[in-house]
Amino acid sequence: MNQEKRLFPYFQPIVGIASGAIVGYEVLTWQADAVGRLSSAGELFSGPDTADERLISWDRCVRRQALQKFSRSNCNAYLTINISADWIGKVADLNSLPTLLMLDELGIDRTRIIIEITEAKGDLNRLVEIIGVYRKLGLKVAIDDFGAGFSQLEQVMSAQPDLIKLDVQLFKQATQGGIASDIVHLLTRLAKRTGCRIVCVGVETQDEFFFGLNCGAQYMQGALFSSAEAEFKNPTHYQKQIKALRKSFLNNTLTKEQHKIQYISKIKSLCNHLKKALKTGFNLNSISAYPFEEKGLLRLYLCNNDGEQISANFNFADGEWFEDPTRIGFNWAWRPYFYQLLALESIKDSYRLITSERYKDFNTDVLCQTLTLRLDDERILLIDIAAEGYA
Repeated sequence: MNQEKRLFPYFQPIVGIASGAIVGYEVLTWQADAVGRLSSAGELFSGPDTADERLISWDRCVRRQALQKFSRSNCNAYLTINISADWIGKVADLNSLPTLLMLDELGIDRTRIIIEITEAKGDLNRLVEIIGVYRKLGLKVAIDDFGAGFSQLEQVMSAQPDLIKLDVQLFKQATQGGIASDIVHLLTRLAKRTGCRIVCVGVETQDEFFFGLNCGAQYMQGALFSSAEAEFKNPTHYQKQIKALRKSFLNNTLTKEQHKIQYISKIKSLCNHLKKALKTGFNLNSISAYPFEEKGLLRLYLCNNDGEQISANFNFADGEWFEDPTRIGFNWAWRPYFYQLLALESIKDSYRLITSERYKDFNTDVLCQTLTLRLDDERILLIDIAAEGYA
């Protein structure tokens, strides 16, 4: 049997978190063997033994089938079509891009189609040129497997895609925590700053769904909802399931946030004790009776209004204070938690406790936050706490 006759499109739904509706479908290539057994054709396209020309021919055959089925359906979602960046770069005539010709022939609204760029190889300038043609003619563009390689950062900056789909393997690792989680959060922040919508792919469990929500993903795709199937579904098919998942996420997150607020409230109380004690001098022994170590206070130090550190670091451990003068003269005015406090004071709001983002302390490897508050007219108190107390 001819290989092209054994290949056909399946469609995996992409759901919107806010609406709970199916917002789109990704076209995936499936195959049938000699006895009719069905399986994904992913390995067929990723193998090194088949010439690009043959793969392109197979891909366009499946693409046409998918668009034909899409045009005959009542589906109001968008359709994402995977196209290799390398293949796109080989197109000779930008006025006759195969996908555009198919769309016009079948009468499909171009605004309902997303070109999903896979792989990071190919001529970047040529890729950007062709993406410009697609977008000028009404199509949207997505970057697939974002985070799989550094070169994709250059793709994102150049192509300015409408959607970014996170790399599946990186996403799976990130749900377990550690550096992979930090990387995914950084990537999603980058994507949101460029105006992209985030799609988490390969979502199979409730915990992975929750992690996607924490990342700020607008769309999800994976076996938690459905694997690829031959037919399109009613757009509201997963709304009840997603509503229950959102509710469970909210309940879990509220519990964590309440714990965090209670923790911060106790920390603020200790900070006020410190503030009162330090106004009258550095009698650290008199304040060591407070439960600083128990609440995760690591160190304190003082700066002047220019951000210059004017005291030693006073580190707290094993129930005692230890003085470290090596940071005297360092300047911290460039840190957000410092200039944010001064900015608030400029509008007569000088009683705030400014909290930094979480970071890993270079010397202790502890996850920390810095709290900043006004001590008196000349001095500002900075306190490092262990953020793991409510992480």
